[in-house]
Amino acid sequence: MKIKVSAPGKLMLLGEHAVVYGYPCIAMAVDKRLYVTAEIIDSKGDETIAPQVKESRFVLEAIAKFKEKYNIKQSVRIRTNGDFSHNVGLGSSSAVTVATFKAISEIFNKSLSLREIFDLSYEVNLKIQGVGSGFDLAAATFGGTLYFIRGGKVIEPLGNETLPLVVGYSGTKADTPFYVRKVAETFKRRQTEIKDILRKIEALVISGKKNILNRDYKNLGKCLTENHLLLQKLGVSIPKLDAMVEAANKAGAWGAKLSGAGGGDCMTALVSNDKRTAVEEAIKKVGGEIINVTNNAEGVRIDQ
Repeated sequence: MKIKVSAPGKLMLLGEHAVVYGYPCIAMAVDKRLYVTAEIIDSKGDETIAPQVKESRFVLEAIAKFKEKYNIKQSVRIRTNGDFSHNVGLGSSSAVTVATFKAISEIFNKSLSLREIFDLSYEVNLKIQGVGSGFDLAAATFGGTLYFIRGGKVIEPLGNETLPLVVGYSGTKADTPFYVRKVAETFKRRQTEIKDILRKIEALVISGKKNILNRDYKNLGKCLTENHLLLQKLGVSIPKLDAMVEAANKAGAWGAKLSGAGGGDCMTALVSNDKRTAVEEAIKKVGGEIINVTNNAEGVRIDQ
């Protein structure tokens, strides 16, 4: 028996870094997907062929955790391919972890709920990276646009609206664990100041949630830009991302910000249809690459 499963990539709309400290964020699944094909094999060891992922550790840890949980002795072969690579910061490691759990649960006839897939994936993420809130795993598992609190304490869908976003890639791969630890070190030295920044980010997330539900994109855009300024204060942005955000806003975006841990990867701009082309051109003019993605994508699913 062979089965193919896919899970979507992710973008963070609001709440980076604050989510690590228990504050809420808004995350979304995008239509770039990572595919996992799984089959049981007659072999003494598991096999992984995972060119789309930074390393196959996430796949191997997921297999090991699943087999331990259900006392399975048979071996599996996992192959991955995807619509995106690990270089662009859309969450390939999270998508492949979630898709692996879904795929092997199907071939071994173990019915896992979406919540169980998320929880198991979060355990794998913490074991490998040591840090992380799990928002990217929630996006890969549940899909859509989510109001999320660390570890899945809250996972709340925010309707079925596809937000009018432009996504620009900085050309630099970000090191998420490095930037999470960098903020943690700063937090130790300047606790009062950093707490104040995180609370302000929380307020923007709460406002952003209301704006999404009310389809108030003008004020949602303001939340994005203010969130970016606070991330600058946290010391996680870089000149390239700042230039892309500034260019998007000058070209008429409702608002823009970096998306993710910082240090590289992507930025997002919220735009009206009549400004989309101008905003994309402005981002490209300062050296950004436009990534054509649609948000609010479906979560993990069986593809055959």
